[in-house]
Amino acid sequence: MKVLAAMSGGVDSAVAAARAVEAGHDVVGVHLALSRMPGTLRTGSRGCCTIEDSSDAWRACEKLGIPFYVWDFSERFKADVVDDFISEYAAGRTPNPCMRCNEKIKFEALLDKAIALGFDAVCTGHYATVIDDGDGGHELHRAASWAKDQSYVLGVLNAYQLQYTMFPLGATPSKDQVRAEAAERGISVAQKPDSHDICFIPDGDTRGWLAEQIELRDGPILDQDGEQIGEHAGSQAYTVGQRRGLKLGRPAPDGKPRFVLEIRPKENTVVAGPRDLLDIDRITGIRVSWAGAPVDEAASGEWFRIDLQIRAHADPVPARARVEEHQEADSQQAGSQDAESQQGSYRLVVELDDPLQGVAPGQTAVMYQGTRVLGQATIDTARSRHYVPA
Repeated sequence: MKVLAAMSGGVDSAVAAARAVEAGHDVVGVHLALSRMPGTLRTGSRGCCTIEDSSDAWRACEKLGIPFYVWDFSERFKADVVDDFISEYAAGRTPNPCMRCNEKIKFEALLDKAIALGFDAVCTGHYATVIDDGDGGHELHRAASWAKDQSYVLGVLNAYQLQYTMFPLGATPSKDQVRAEAAERGISVAQKPDSHDICFIPDGDTRGWLAEQIELRDGPILDQDGEQIGEHAGSQAYTVGQRRGLKLGRPAPDGKPRFVLEIRPKENTVVAGPRDLLDIDRITGIRVSWAGAPVDEAASGEWFRIDLQIRAHADPVPARARVEEHQEADSQQAGSQDAESQQGSYRLVVELDDPLQGVAPGQTAVMYQGTRVLGQATIDTARSRHYVPA
């Protein structure tokens, strides 16, 4: 097969490309330039997609003896990832830019261009597995190593994208093995640290960066009964579940710390209260998409059992879910090529077996059954049996 290897400049993508070459595929490496101002992206071990990373990707391709190209996706990245991040925070939600980057850049813009150029598949260094479902379709599953599993951030992939996707590291039991393999192959990034944090916020100060993008205004912090207990410097800079940075002038009656319960951007108000009011047992989600064929219950509206994961490194929790019609269709579809996965006119309803804390609108809820990723939705509302937002 003719395979396009997405080369981030890290050890995982380098070894994934090496394995694709070793498997006999005709491999071409490509690095994505996501900013025309490299200084606005993080460098060293705390970022990705920088000039430094591009050089590392080029050296890996040279070692593997495969062609190397750099594709400029900076305008698309700004529109679909950075601007989306800003608009979501401005609306009082907590987005995950890595999910949006995977959805809109790595597995939509990149994949579409690869297919247009005649490639049969895109190969990445993600730790996940794609398998044949036996009916001519494909399923997304967790990696062999749960410690490195990245299926959560891939939950936005749809059926069309899965058929053109390769994850050569999915069955690898540990990252140490990948590093050892890179060293044996003479790849220079064998010991390069993993990237983390938000790549387009250079110093890691999300609140300070948002203050330059969004007009932040002082406003009240209320308790759950509506009484003012402090002031904030901009409601959009807070997230549900946050404890630090509230700077409340009045302690709680029981002396225990307060947490952000709700953000009301239209009123420029933050609501804070005790930890137990963060217990969420019902979630609704929009932008629903399926990683492969939808479950049968999706069409009938019946309840079905799932394990729900709301963060990349969180433990999945048992729940039941159903899909219901939603009158206001969301314009941001899950995948431009697969009409069946474009669930903008549907909403996901999830009821958790046990309450879950730290759930914020804007986060991504990924559904599992066993190791299989069923699909995902963007959290629209999160409700507690003890506290109902105004």
